[in-house]
Amino acid sequence: MNLTNLLLHWHIAIFLLLCLVALIQIFYYLFFFSRLAFYKAEAKANTQTHPVSVIICARDEAANLAKNLPGSLVQVYPTTHEVIVVNDNSFDESKYLLEEFERRFRQLKVVELKQEAKLIPGKKFPLSIGIKTAKYEIVLLTDADCVPASESWIAKMQGTYEDDTEIVLGYGAYHKKKGLLNKLVRWETFHTALQYLTYALAGKPYMGVGRNLSYKKTIFFRHKGFSAHNHVASGDDDLFINTAATKNNTKINIATDAFTLSEPPGSWSQWIKQKRRHYSTAKYYRPLHKLLLGGYSFSHFLFYPLLAVSIIFFSWQWALLIFATRFIVQAFVFYPAMKKLDEKDLYPLFLLFDVWMFFYYFIFATTLIKKPGAGWK
Repeated sequence: MNLTNLLLHWHIAIFLLLCLVALIQIFYYLFFFSRLAFYKAEAKANTQTHPVSVIICARDEAANLAKNLPGSLVQVYPTTHEVIVVNDNSFDESKYLLEEFERRFRQLKVVELKQEAKLIPGKKFPLSIGIKTAKYEIVLLTDADCVPASESWIAKMQGTYEDDTEIVLGYGAYHKKKGLLNKLVRWETFHTALQYLTYALAGKPYMGVGRNLSYKKTIFFRHKGFSAHNHVASGDDDLFINTAATKNNTKINIATDAFTLSEPPGSWSQWIKQKRRHYSTAKYYRPLHKLLLGGYSFSHFLFYPLLAVSIIFFSWQWALLIFATRFIVQAFVFYPAMKKLDEKDLYPLFLLFDVWMFFYYFIFATTLIKKPGAGWK
């Protein structure tokens, strides 16, 4: 059938495009996402514990520090470790709260910043100071609004390191609460993790999340810290990993006691603002990563409109067959992946969330070309 005939029979062209888009989606599910669904951590013959520096940056986070910092301070870890809190120009009572914690926990070290870094917006300057202050080679990063899921968080994350490992990607989950917003936030978090964790398993690591991320000081200084993207407010986690991570130096840890847990956004506007800030860094990714991520997102975005048009104007039987094929593959991959990340309560609603992604991409599409804001909170 030539191009003229296809134009005359546009409904056939739409159905063929639906088939192509579904095939692309199935490729991502089977080639990438199934790696997480059926992932098993390698058994290590010998384990070695290393000193670790936990680093937390905070600005006006007194309430979160009071609630969450003890979780990092009471870790059960047999080797020397320290917890560094960089108090970045806070105007609340963080200083006095941290002084009290310092009196109670000898492993806590507080760094007080009293001046803003010119031309370096966001969290990168305080985080750089924290890393330079750290006494130990392995640094483990989290946020003030996060709490470790267990008292073995440090032990589990550093236990992933081998001789050639320089980066360990963890999972930063959100607390489970009632309501649709909480489920959508957790779905999006799972969906993002499904991508960055499986790309790492496929030898194409492209990002991590600052809520639960570890790397060595050596690699930080070898890449001159955040100098390549100091002008961007966000990206202290994903842009650095995008620059420094390779097939051979990056590993993941998805043990549930290696998770961190965060308080989810309390309103739709807060969540949208947060996601726009996060997605504003994607334009700086490596070309291959932008191609892979764009191919998945664009095919995902097109699937349901093409499905609807094919049902109405072509053949509902054939259109639903394509839908069913993709749905079965999704179901096959999603359940074990959600189970591994302790998000299996989302599974009964995954079809609803998958349809929601069409609107999600539509809402955040402009973020990819919009200039990032200057703040990091």
